[in-house]
Amino acid sequence: MRLFKAITPLIAAFVSVVVATKAAADDLLPQLPVLGAPVPDGTALQTPFTALAREVRFLDDLLLWIIVPITIFVTGLLIWVIVFHNRRVNPEPARFTHNTPIEIAWTVVPALILLFIALFTFPALRHQQIMPEADVTIKVTGFQWYWGYEYVDHGFEFSQFMLERDELEDYGYTDDLYLLATDTAMVVPVNQNIVLQVTAADVIHSWTIPAFGVKQDGVPGRLAELWFNAEEEGIYFGQCSELCGIAHAYMPITVKVVSEEEYLAWLERQGAEFADAPRESQSVQVASSD
Repeated sequence: MRLFKAITPLIAAFVSVVVATKAAADDLLPQLPVLGAPVPDGTALQTPFTALAREVRFLDDLLLWIIVPITIFVTGLLIWVIVFHNRRVNPEPARFTHNTPIEIAWTVVPALILLFIALFTFPALRHQQIMPEADVTIKVTGFQWYWGYEYVDHGFEFSQFMLERDELEDYGYTDDLYLLATDTAMVVPVNQNIVLQVTAADVIHSWTIPAFGVKQDGVPGRLAELWFNAEEEGIYFGQCSELCGIAHAYMPITVKVVSEEEYLAWLERQGAEFADAPRESQSVQVASSD
């Protein structure tokens, strides 16, 4: 057991070096802008780059407009009770115990508010949970503490490790992207339906890209799904969003969204397998998994 614990970091370091060397030699993708990343002092949700993310942002704004007046109203009632119904001002408290109109109001009004919220929430939830026909299908596996990606329709896979600070420049990233940038990226085509099959190999992990409005737990022994359709070419970052152990904070996610032509060229550089068809008729569209 001690020997295993001793060599595990060495094995992980060796795998990281091999993957990093392959990525550095093969990363011929065009320079892409960083579109999905947190910003200093940011308090709002990230700029949405999918229809799903826009729905999430709309719901967030809607709930804010609802909860602010409710909070002000309840705070006002509390202040009114404190000022006008304390022992000094009102030494003889009232003896009644029920007020039917008020009881009806505080039952009906919250129910109507919840119904109003549901009218917008359920369609957005259904949009997220109903998988469309996949143009690209990728299996994502969470490990302690890195990600594995398998392009199931093209016969290749790779791992994704966080870059150390002194490695960022070698991969074309700036220092402010430390703890976000990785040695490899999940590459997908723009304006295509991407379906991810998410699982985990050891403990529960969670794959998320805030700018896409997607988040899915990866549970060992189970296969869950999410989907997105990115609308702009660029680099998007996420992080594991489920507490998964001591290095939970060090398994970020990098997604590069490129044109379909760049995506096909990238697949070929990875040694991807294509269906038997003339090159000009090849498409990134693949069948969704059963």
